[in-house]
Amino acid sequence: MPLSRRALLSAPAILNFTRAAQPQAPGPALSNISLTPESYCGWPTLARRANGELLVAYSGGRETHVCPFGRVELMRSTDEGKSWSWPEVLMDTVIDDRDAGLCITASGTILVTTFTSLAYEATLQRAKDWPADRTGRWAAVQRRSTQAQRNALLGTWMLRSTDGGMTWSAPYRVPVNSPHGPVSVSGNRLIYPGKELWEPGQKARVAESTDDGQTWRILSDIPLRPGDRYEDYHELHAVETADRRLVVHIRNHSKTNGGETLQCESSDGGKTWTEPHAIGVWGLPSHLLRLRDGRLLMSYGYRRSPFGNQARVSEDHGKTWSQPIAISSDGVRGDLGYPSTVELAGGSLLTIWYEQQAASPKAVLRQAHWRL
Repeated sequence: MPLSRRALLSAPAILNFTRAAQPQAPGPALSNISLTPESYCGWPTLARRANGELLVAYSGGRETHVCPFGRVELMRSTDEGKSWSWPEVLMDTVIDDRDAGLCITASGTILVTTFTSLAYEATLQRAKDWPADRTGRWAAVQRRSTQAQRNALLGTWMLRSTDGGMTWSAPYRVPVNSPHGPVSVSGNRLIYPGKELWEPGQKARVAESTDDGQTWRILSDIPLRPGDRYEDYHELHAVETADRRLVVHIRNHSKTNGGETLQCESSDGGKTWTEPHAIGVWGLPSHLLRLRDGRLLMSYGYRRSPFGNQARVSEDHGKTWSQPIAISSDGVRGDLGYPSTVELAGGSLLTIWYEQQAASPKAVLRQAHWRL
């Protein structure tokens, strides 16, 4: 099951990457942005619209990391993250709706991705000594549908809005999934590297859309590094470099290199890819962003002490990466991470991730406002 790849995550620190002969930037300003503390929120993606509005999509309404209550929610900010709107529910099936990806296309269309899971059923079957009210809640969820109906809902999904998120399409199936979703690239195309979660072999593949996300086709396969297996490749994300190459990061869980980030590149628009290779980064999964000055930024969860989230910068289109920049390092346990980052109007950065707190089993959404 793809859920088994999710272990624990990390949290915050105040370390900054600075270029030589430049003064050190102030440390990140950290805050909790969750408005529903009674719910566990996880696996967000942050995006910025052309008008400056920020959107964050995530899995909300949850009881815990694996449960039957997950649904896709969305919040908005019109003041660069100083305040956030009340969550709106975009998708809530009778099974678990998980990681929410987000992409703004060249035309301004908003795409939200997710995948559905039945992993909670195994948890319910193993449940012992649960309080009666908790057992009752989970059992009541199962009474909403038959097993055949639940099985039919398993899939990798996309929702689409062409009016700024005021209305949304019905969820429709797409061929792959990855936590942060597709990316817009030159030529009015969208590229979606991801996993075939529910298909035999669970290949890592790249899907393409040329009609603003309405339809998708498989463009290519991500090759395997010798000795690796597709079962170990998870949670891909892509970026287009300033020199028009594509870079993809992969969460690797092989026995010998578990937790490393792999990278592959394409110089022909995604038709073919280099063999995945290590870049010297332990941490996962990676979110990629091209800054306005052409540099690349990768953000990723760090699930070792000090638990937190880190970033690295590439000044050569992804050929090499800087030393780690600590976005946060005050985490208390591993259930945290999945950071994604946007560049704000003044050149500062905003990163959002999820994190389980010390005093509560519920995970919240946190953000850091920071500068390179």
